[in-house]
Amino acid sequence: MEKLKERIRKEGIVQSNDVLKLDAILNHQVDPELIMEMGSEFARRFHGERITKVVTIESSGIPIAFATAAVLKVPMVFARRKRTLTTDEDCYCERVPSFTKGIVTDIMVSRALLSPNDRVLLIDDIIANGDAARGIVRIIEQSGAEIVGFGVVVEKAFQQGAETIRAMGIRLDALVTILRLEPGNIVMAD
Repeated sequence: MEKLKERIRKEGIVQSNDVLKLDAILNHQVDPELIMEMGSEFARRFHGERITKVVTIESSGIPIAFATAAVLKVPMVFARRKRTLTTDEDCYCERVPSFTKGIVTDIMVSRALLSPNDRVLLIDDIIANGDAARGIVRIIEQSGAEIVGFGVVVEKAFQQGAETIRAMGIRLDALVTILRLEPGNIVMAD
């Protein structure tokens, strides 16, 4: 996805050797046309997997997961990070650290929304250390559903998250792989 790479080069802000700010593309502002292109690309990559649900974690993964689910014509489920008055008490729950927020949060999915009959495609915006990714994998495993793959917009290859998911035997496809961050420079794989 050359268009995505160009946008990351142009609008991504390197905050440190570990942190890339993508607010103008993924995490604060959403370009609907680009998001739909990403969703279409994930749908193409995972075509033929008989996906029944697309699952993500709130909040930055929601637009991409929605676009993917829309193209696949299946429901999208997102794991909540906060309980509300309407949160189903009967839910799968995992405690996960957040790399960007620097805190530990719970992620929750209602048991009514996942079943052993589901074939799940996980979608997220960025994978760094992979704590949230491993948490949502554990939730899917608890439900008995099958994980058919994991699509991420940006893989930070210099952090271990994507490799830990692959080591679990889960196919992980990234639209863009970042090899390293340097002051004023984002080094991406071809």
